Amino acid sequence: METRRKTARGEWVLLGLTGLFLCLLLGLFVRDRTGAASVETALTVPVEAVRPDPSPVNLNTAAPEALTALPGIGEELARRIAAYREEHGPFETVEELTKVSGIGQGKLAALEGLVTVEDIK
Repeated sequence: METRRKTARGEWVLLGLTGLFLCLLLGLFVRDRTGAASVETALTVPVEAVRPDPSPVNLNTAAPEALTALPGIGEELARRIAAYREEHGPFETVEELTKVSGIGQGKLAALEGLVTVEDIK
């Protein structure tokens, strides 16, 4: 009979600790839902910090390294642009860029205002 009473008392202690833990967990949940501890996840970075020179990149004179600074243009695509320029001569229009493998209308739209095709002097 003594063993049974100790077991019951131990179970009550565990049950009380479990209840306390659940109350603390509920308190944390309510605090997070009310926004008491807010975390800012959106970060706005000025364009100047990402791309310090806001002048458009000339497709006819830019080195592949300069082309990789453009959004969506990696090393391989920059090499393809330079190779196309060497094979076909200077670009006459920005839209001619879509003739390079890997550049479609979507990527061209993302480059709007960031590239130019000024004459080579």
